[in-house]
Amino acid sequence: MRKKIDALTQNLALTIVGKSEAIRLVLVALLGGGHALLEDVPGVGKTLLAKSLARSIDGKFQRLQCTPDLLPTDITGINIWNPKSGEFSFLPGPIFANVLLADEINRATPRTQSALLEVMEEQQVTVDGVSRAVPTPFFVIATQNPIEYQGTFPLPEAQMDRFMLSLSLGYPSQAEELQMLQTVDKNIKVADLQPCITLAEVQELRQICAQVRVESSLQQYILELVRATRQDEEISLGVSPRGTMALQRATQALAFLLGRDYAIPDDVKFLAPHVLCHRLIPGGGRRARTVMERLLRIVPIP
Repeated sequence: MRKKIDALTQNLALTIVGKSEAIRLVLVALLGGGHALLEDVPGVGKTLLAKSLARSIDGKFQRLQCTPDLLPTDITGINIWNPKSGEFSFLPGPIFANVLLADEINRATPRTQSALLEVMEEQQVTVDGVSRAVPTPFFVIATQNPIEYQGTFPLPEAQMDRFMLSLSLGYPSQAEELQMLQTVDKNIKVADLQPCITLAEVQELRQICAQVRVESSLQQYILELVRATRQDEEISLGVSPRGTMALQRATQALAFLLGRDYAIPDDVKFLAPHVLCHRLIPGGGRRARTVMERLLRIVPIP
């Protein structure tokens, strides 16, 4: 399956210039069975990345533009009355997709945001007492602007905890942006991308990632990092057990993407800020990233 992974990475690099680390992190979330939160300013390629990923895995893509007037049924779907059959019929919402882009998720109201809680954890949607499974694989990429707060609703801790990792694409370098200008007429569009991996192969890759070996000493390291967030005086809310499991699954996926069937401490150290920081509530106006970097320095490495 290494050829499949290489082809998928190269396919995404055709439309996303110079963002190899961001591409790798998104693939970690996909193969680890989680979801990704992109916190970045507009116009850096968040939507393009989601569309390119859906096209590359030959999956169904749906985009959800979150606004304050968006209702939960606009996401999950609704039962409507069919006069011909004399009964209600279910009209599925955009959540029934393989890759769902929840654009500017923090612009939706808390009531609407809660419509994603069940499906992100249990891969099913319950409407009027009837549960319906979403397609597999099911992968959510949510975006939010970390700068603009007017007219937004911060995601509650339970919602943030559903994301395996958070990341930022960031602005391109000067050379990369110049390359964009020089090739603006030759840039490959999402519609031009050819699928390089099937949905069944994505499921197979997820199973392979789950078999990557994590030694007991490394599991203890993960546990000590997480428990340090719960005991640190600078943190008001530490990482949940769901975050502990997410860090191990992400570590397995990263090791596989790097060509190994075993995980090492460097995998954990690289992923810890992305997997744990958005689950923390630091106190005293401190930044979660700064606190996490300090914990990584003081927790002993196996």
